[in-house]
Amino acid sequence: MKMNHLKNILQKFPGHTKGSVFWNYEINTAGDDNSKRWDYSYPIWGYDFSVVGTDKNTYPPEPEDGIALGEEFSYEVKVKDGIMHLTFSSEGHETKTFTKNLIASEYTKDSDIPKQVQNLFVPIGQDGVERVKAYAGEGLFFKLGCYNQTNGKDPKVNKVWCSGAETYGGDITKQYADGNYAEVWFKSASIEISDDAISNEGYFKANDGLSKKIVYPNEVIPFMDKFKILMGDGTNEDNLINFQDENFFYTVIDGTRRWVVYKTPNSGVTSKNSSNTRTELHEKREWTPEEGGKLTGTCKVMQVSVSGDARVAASYATVVGQIHSGEGHENEPLKIFYKKFPGHTKGSVFWNYEINTAGDDNSGRWDYSTAVWGNDMSVIGKTKDDYPAEPKDGIELGEEFSYEVNVYKGIMYLTFKSEGHETKTFTKNLIKSEYVNKSDIPTQVQKLFVPIGQDGTERATAYSGELGYFKQGAYNQTNGKSPEKNMVWCAGAETYGGDIAKQYENGCYTEVWFREATVGLGTPPATHK
Repeated sequence: MKMNHLKNILQKFPGHTKGSVFWNYEINTAGDDNSKRWDYSYPIWGYDFSVVGTDKNTYPPEPEDGIALGEEFSYEVKVKDGIMHLTFSSEGHETKTFTKNLIASEYTKDSDIPKQVQNLFVPIGQDGVERVKAYAGEGLFFKLGCYNQTNGKDPKVNKVWCSGAETYGGDITKQYADGNYAEVWFKSASIEISDDAISNEGYFKANDGLSKKIVYPNEVIPFMDKFKILMGDGTNEDNLINFQDENFFYTVIDGTRRWVVYKTPNSGVTSKNSSNTRTELHEKREWTPEEGGKLTGTCKVMQVSVSGDARVAASYATVVGQIHSGEGHENEPLKIFYKKFPGHTKGSVFWNYEINTAGDDNSGRWDYSTAVWGNDMSVIGKTKDDYPAEPKDGIELGEEFSYEVNVYKGIMYLTFKSEGHETKTFTKNLIKSEYVNKSDIPTQVQKLFVPIGQDGTERATAYSGELGYFKQGAYNQTNGKSPEKNMVWCAGAETYGGDIAKQYENGCYTEVWFREATVGLGTPPATHK
């Protein structure tokens, strides 16, 4: 398989101030002989690839609309439905756009070979034609960085690709000292890949080292030094550098992208203040709402428990991010949930605020739930096996979404994004309560929590001055406790007597994948509706 079909190239001749930016399309040669492949070059700013000197030391005129060394430019490559869309931008230059069909060739006959190619490649025997369907059905991948096109090979071997440059016998230090190298700086870059992408495993094994036995979570999400973890079997680990556990915390490759997996059963060993298992990161830094902090995550929920009681609000749910107080009642000012009922394709994303209960008795605490996509926590079944209607605007298992939690000067700013869904933003004051009187208890809480005796009020200053920390991963909300004890939190799910392997075999667990996440200080919010 040919490895490249697109190359973005910058070329500047010695003595010139400005160089050229162009892109090349390399044909996917028909037949088994790839030696006749060629590139067709498109100028963006300056010349295309075919503009060369008349002899070894004679350079063409400097391009008037070229790009100088150190001058910034950007590009976007988007492939959708087999069509490649290119956009190039640079301040002071015209924005250029191009399209190229990658699944239907325009070069299937000798008569289709462009004049540029006839002049540049045909004289050196590279005169092939392309497959009718071009690159249709072939595994492709992006590459980004610095791919030096100048080498020391004799131009007599190939007048297109063999540069005859000085290499000092391969001495890198000397090449760097005398300007015989390429250097490219990037200030930003992003990549998005279809969920339907498959892994080009052969390429990774040959080139990128992704076939090594273990890729640790900290190699995918670098912030692991700022966290410790509690896993579903009760194991704690404080040092997450080069750490994994094949049953709870590890990495997978999906398409061409690595993800960190957090997996935990319905029943295992729990923390001291919870009935639920978790494989969840625990931030080592603690901070007050006034000091602030920020947590981001891009994730997809792959599994929630298929067992539970539909009348129980916590059934079939998992928490993928939270703020937890480390003082006082140790309540949770934020929990971000995903919940999907059995038989439904789409589930709900919602977030809960738990009050910091006034007084010493925390038994009256309750959560107020806010829907992001789909329903809030209070939407439940009428009987154990009766499920409410599936949410039309919900999120499917395996569907990616992202969140940002930004606490700045006592105010929590939340942003949720998912392709194909409306971006949602919320704010919540963490240092001034709106629930200080019984009359302030919301209708949702009166219906869900008050009937089970959880009817407390909150401290006037809410979580002001209390140290807290972020948590991220998979905090399973489904457990095996009898709903008779608590119709909000006791799910009555199947646990197979705590046998984790059997729970995994029978869908009685939760699994969440993260591909990106950051943690740090709170920042002044952007405009927030």
